[in-house]
Amino acid sequence: MMRQESSDEAEDVSLFADDEVSRKPKRRRIRHPVACFFHLFFRISAIAVYLLCEFLSSSFIACFVAIILLLSCDFWTVKNITGRLLVGLRWWNQVDDDGKSQWVFEAKKPSSKGKRISSEAESKIFWLGLIICPIMWVIFLFSTFFSFKLKWLAVVIMGVTLQGSNLYGYIKCKLGSGKNLTSMATSYLGSQFFKTALKKEENAES
Repeated sequence: MMRQESSDEAEDVSLFADDEVSRKPKRRRIRHPVACFFHLFFRISAIAVYLLCEFLSSSFIACFVAIILLLSCDFWTVKNITGRLLVGLRWWNQVDDDGKSQWVFEAKKPSSKGKRISSEAESKIFWLGLIICPIMWVIFLFSTFFSFKLKWLAVVIMGVTLQGSNLYGYIKCKLGSGKNLTSMATSYLGSQFFKTALKKEENAES
């Protein structure tokens, strides 16, 4: 696992940008409207075409190709453009000289002036779009089995794979390696156990 910090005047942002409440008026602005639009456009369009395919065209191949193209455009746009502009995060996977696959994460760090790379609105648009759409493709995956529409299985799997990969990559980029995730979970459980024990002790004394 590798994690890098760029030297640009920006910062690593929170998952839903809920810190520093005092700066809310400035952070609510959408400074990258085009990036926000295309962050949602391709993924929502793919879902819309999937749901309305029978009404839009009688050709399964045409719908199949349209959905795959939209999913591919979404994957490239979110991975290479909107993540960097909206939340200051980038991720990629590379193979080193030994043939081992490595995840590389990059997050812009705070500037000396405390300037943020993203607003609260942009952060919410990015993360909500990134999380909700893959969940919908997972729902579609189960619905294809229950409705026996197995011809759509390949399309749905592509939706889960491409959008799920971006979600997985950015969550790892934001939170760090699996080791960090484990330590965070352990720390959280430990703090909850300590709070419970402390409360029981206070109740016993009273």
